[in-house]
Amino acid sequence: MDPLSIVLADDHVMFRQGIRSFLESLDGITIIGEAKDGLELLEILKTTIPDLAIIDIVMPKMHGMEVLQEIHQNYPQIKVLFLTMHGKLEYIRQAIAYGVHGFLLKEEPRSELIKAIETIRDGKKYFSPLLATTLSNLIIEKDESRLLTPREREILKCLASGMTTQEIAELFLLST
Repeated sequence: MDPLSIVLADDHVMFRQGIRSFLESLDGITIIGEAKDGLELLEILKTTIPDLAIIDIVMPKMHGMEVLQEIHQNYPQIKVLFLTMHGKLEYIRQAIAYGVHGFLLKEEPRSELIKAIETIRDGKKYFSPLLATTLSNLIIEKDESRLLTPREREILKCLASGMTTQEIAELFLLST
């Protein structure tokens, strides 16, 4: 398999250099560029096209969501992983609408970054496990249009929080 080419965009130099150093230590990954903001990333993309762009959401000069839109519109072959400390529902909703391939919180361990990259490389979407509750709320919002009952919504919230089906059955006095 060809090495996965990656560009990084984050305004925190030490963080970006740390991610670069970690990723370069892995087999099958090549870092082909770094940017301190969204505008610099778009300049890099004029001369080199990576397989994956790992981008922070909040950056100076150009917000990560704007960068995602530009990449989606002008470089649809590039996959985008947000690596951010901002896990708000609104950011996730926007990122999904704009075609993000993955969303990882910076507080996750390095093993999750590897998992995110591998998942995206396999053509799937990846979302940080720490976003389970936020994502379940997003699903519930969408499912409300299909008229889930309040009890069904509560059961879905329990599943998203990590409860087992046995625990949910006991909580709701259901048989399994």
